[in-house]
Amino acid sequence: MTLTLRSSTSFIHLNDTKIIKAPLLEDLHGIISFKQAKPPSCLRIRNSLQEIKMERGSNKMEKLHSLSLNHHTNDLRVPVFVMLPLDTVSLGGSLNKPRTTNASLMALKSAGVEGVMVDAWWGLVEKDGPMKYNWEGYAELVQMVQRHGLKLQVVMSFHQCGGNVGDSCSIPLPPWVLEEISKNPDLVYTDKSGRRNPEYISLGCDSLPVLKGRTPIQVYADYMRSFRDRFRDYLGEVIMEVQVGAGPCGELRYPSYPESNGTWRFPGIGEFQCYDKYMRASLEAAAEAIGKRDWGSGGGPNDSGQYNQFPEDSGFFKRTGTWNSEYGKFFLEWYSGELLQHGDRVISAAKGIFHGTGAKLSAKVAGIHWHYGTRSHAAELTAGYYNTRHRDGYLPIAKMLAKHGVVLNFTCMEMKDGQQPGYANCSPEGLVTQVKMATRDAKAELAGENALERYDIAAYEQILATSRSESGNGLAAFTYLRMNKDLFEPQNWRNLVEFVKRMSEGGRNWRLPESDCCGSDLRVGFIKDKKIEEVAVV
Repeated sequence: MTLTLRSSTSFIHLNDTKIIKAPLLEDLHGIISFKQAKPPSCLRIRNSLQEIKMERGSNKMEKLHSLSLNHHTNDLRVPVFVMLPLDTVSLGGSLNKPRTTNASLMALKSAGVEGVMVDAWWGLVEKDGPMKYNWEGYAELVQMVQRHGLKLQVVMSFHQCGGNVGDSCSIPLPPWVLEEISKNPDLVYTDKSGRRNPEYISLGCDSLPVLKGRTPIQVYADYMRSFRDRFRDYLGEVIMEVQVGAGPCGELRYPSYPESNGTWRFPGIGEFQCYDKYMRASLEAAAEAIGKRDWGSGGGPNDSGQYNQFPEDSGFFKRTGTWNSEYGKFFLEWYSGELLQHGDRVISAAKGIFHGTGAKLSAKVAGIHWHYGTRSHAAELTAGYYNTRHRDGYLPIAKMLAKHGVVLNFTCMEMKDGQQPGYANCSPEGLVTQVKMATRDAKAELAGENALERYDIAAYEQILATSRSESGNGLAAFTYLRMNKDLFEPQNWRNLVEFVKRMSEGGRNWRLPESDCCGSDLRVGFIKDKKIEEVAVV
């Protein structure tokens, strides 16, 4: 049985096909056709210079003429994954909309994607109590992915879903964790006005037994160990990557720009998140250690402004602000250093658990591109990235990840400087280039994502450009955000198929011919100076 998508990227005729319309597939848009056919005994491709015959069930290629097609090797291939919906597993722990998911996976396989990514939500799996894990919905998904010959990236999502860009559902932290937070609100990040953020447990208590006798790091490790034991037979075979969540949105950062309840709006500078009692105690100890006790008494800079201000509105972040003073440097080194140590602790735990399973580890870093063009890079500083005009804040992160053999996954790969509002001093292209250079220098692998949902050719072209290694690291893989109804709209689908094909060619500038408009899962382009004349299944 072959899957056929009606798009301009296929060749099989639609005669004698059975049409299954979207309503049968619940809310999946578009039409998918299935054609019953006898498996071909061989595939023959002819052109004026050569003929190649491939026998079914064999990896052997028989050359009938000596010249070979000008195929590129897979050395430059960038595998593409697609993020599944945030609510792929329901609040009840079962696979959500299994028929839609099954049809979607079939379609993605036909498009040539390598696999899919899914969030393994802490708030779903361990919601019934400490160390009471329910992986059943994820087990059903893993088996479905395997049946379709796809690979899987799984995110250890220790954060809340809801309240940030693209969050389409609400999945809080486990109820028993929220109960502990209600007893001790300092377990979560806090800003200078006392606003508590329930997205993620404060790193200030990483090593304290504040979660019913276990430390947060122990809780994360037990969760990952349970996952490893449940899916041991699939790790390295189907589950190729485990992305280790280390902060809000699964990113190694502080929740400095929370959108919930309108707290923050683009392109505000955000606020420091170091005012819970554990973070304050750490700051006080750091200041005491260098004989500057007063530097630790306030909990953070008193002139750093508010969430929605601009750098020049604050004494700390303005061009000649205190961010570049002796005190500012001390504070920013402590604040970013605490985040780096947190990442190291979580990654170290994951490395010990998944070592030898065959699954690759990755960690995600946020693409905070607004105010990148200013001296202080204020929005990056409040998020915990000590990156300024005078200091590279991404090289220490890349080195930490490289030490553990972990891939750095970075966002905003689809963005161009010229598409951003001038008043925000954005430079996503400059930021991506800096991270590419940092990972190259640190000898860390780099993977990418798009930050916002985009379906247009311009976004894909930018991803293709950044995937190459002309400046800094190229991409080891790319994960596309996100699978939904809009992705399966005809033009959007055609754009994705072309993008996946071009990524498989190492990001080459390649386009499908306009005349390719019939309907099949077999796609043939043009090879320079050797136009394909015939493709036949016999």
